[in-house]
Amino acid sequence: MSASEAGGGQVKSAVRTVELLEFFAGSPGMHTLAAVQEAVGYPKSSLYMLLRTLVELGWVETDPTGTRYGIGVRALLVGTSYLDGDEVVTAARATLDLLADDTSETVRLARLDGTSVVDLATRRSPHHLRPATRVGRRLPAHSTALGKALLATRADDEVRRMLPETLPAFTAHTVTDREALIEELAAVRALGYAVDREENTLGLRCFAVAVPYRVPARDAVSCSVPVARLTEAHEQRIKEALFDARDRLTPVTRHL
Repeated sequence: MSASEAGGGQVKSAVRTVELLEFFAGSPGMHTLAAVQEAVGYPKSSLYMLLRTLVELGWVETDPTGTRYGIGVRALLVGTSYLDGDEVVTAARATLDLLADDTSETVRLARLDGTSVVDLATRRSPHHLRPATRVGRRLPAHSTALGKALLATRADDEVRRMLPETLPAFTAHTVTDREALIEELAAVRALGYAVDREENTLGLRCFAVAVPYRVPARDAVSCSVPVARLTEAHEQRIKEALFDARDRLTPVTRHL
């Protein structure tokens, strides 16, 4: 929702502040006032005053010239406090450590947020060839194993309401037809795990299982492995380790 569409009990300045911070969060780096104005569409004078206020409060930073803007350190403090206070992240630490040791691959705990998944915790593979990952990274649900594992815990009609008929492609392997994705979700339910077959990043395959402490599930665990290192035996080990991780996490998160 844009600030111009805000209604009811919403305060325009508060909506604009949140939208502006979300723009910076989704657009790393520094941006000129003109670039920010083009992205958010606010009047330049009110945008400038809002940016000045956010700079003074530490939510936005400027470069040495004072003419370019980016996300500030206070956003990091808020994000860290979210993770520090999340009981699922705390409960999952030992399981993620064990999963990483069992597979020697990159593992992630992620949460469904709208039509995206957001990484809450990660463990990096010790191998030189490994995927890039970071806490807070947001990826589309339809092109990731994590997202498909979580979408599969929802009814088909709910998935239809969530996703458009045509989905954006990130590689030549991305499923872009919503109905084709829904057919795949039926297989995910039957198998108990989801697979990203180079659909988000070429050369990378990912396997994921939902953690069913809520219905529908909101969190999932995954293991990512470069295709060059993936053998049939290694794939089987990864699936078994993910099922074990799910079984360990389910009882310790059931009350959350």
